Amino acid sequence: MTTWGRAFKPAVGFPAGAAALDAKPSQAEAWLQPRKADPTKQAGFTLMELMISITLVAAIATGMLLAMRGGLLSLNKTQTRLDDNRRALGVQRILSLQLAGAMPARTGCSGQLSPYAFRGTSSALQMVSTYSIAEGARGAPHIVEYQIAPDEGATLKLIVYERLYAGPASTGGFCGEGVVLQGSPQPFVAASHLAYCRISYFQMNPDTQFRGGSWISEWATPTMPSAVRIEMAPAVPDSNRLPMVAITAPLYVNRFLDELHYDDY
Repeated sequence: MTTWGRAFKPAVGFPAGAAALDAKPSQAEAWLQPRKADPTKQAGFTLMELMISITLVAAIATGMLLAMRGGLLSLNKTQTRLDDNRRALGVQRILSLQLAGAMPARTGCSGQLSPYAFRGTSSALQMVSTYSIAEGARGAPHIVEYQIAPDEGATLKLIVYERLYAGPASTGGFCGEGVVLQGSPQPFVAASHLAYCRISYFQMNPDTQFRGGSWISEWATPTMPSAVRIEMAPAVPDSNRLPMVAITAPLYVNRFLDELHYDDY
C-alpha cells in the first residue's frame, strides 16, 4: 500500500474525529472564553438609590449656596461700613478746608467800608470761601451756607449750600438783619441723624492784645472770627462706624485790612 493510501493517524494528545468536538474545555479555557450576559442579572441603580443620590447632591448644593450667601452679606456689610467711614472722613476734611478758606470779602452794603461777608448763628453760617465741594481749592470762590435743619426721628442734619461768588454784587444776602439763607439748587447733606449740632465762633479779646478770648454762639460784627467750631454727635452711636466729631478750623485772614499801608519805591 502506498504512502497516500495509508490511513491518517491523529497526532498524539489530540482526540480523533467527533470526540474532539465533544470534549469539554479545561478550567483555564473556560475563564478565557467570553461570558454571555444574564438578562435576569443586569447591573444598574434602583429607584431608591437614585433618590438618595439626588437628595445628597441637593443638600450639598443648598449648604454651599447658604455659605456663599452669608459670605456675600458679610462682605456687603463690611463694604458699607468702609464707605460710611470714608464719607465721614471726607466730610470732616471738606468742612475744615471750607472754614479755613474763608475770604475777607466786602459785602458792598455800605460803600468802601462795608462789613465782611461773614455772618453766623448757632444754627446757620454764611461766608465766602476759596474752597468748594464742586471745584475744590483750585476753583472760583463760592458763597457757602451751613444750615442745621430738623431730620427724621427728631434728629438734626447739617446741610451745605454753595453758589458762585461774583463780587460784592452777589452778597446781597449779607446786607439784611440776621442770617438769611438763599440756598442752592443742589444742597449737600454733610451729616444726618445727629443728636445735636451747633456752631460757635471764637472772639479774641483786643484789650489783652488778642491773647485769650471766648467762644460765642452768634457772630454779627463787621470783622471775622478767629476760628469756627462745629460740634455734632450721632443720635445712635455705632462702634463699627466713625462718628462725626467736632470740627475746629482757624481762619487765617487779616482782620484789619484798612490799616495796612504799602509804599511804592
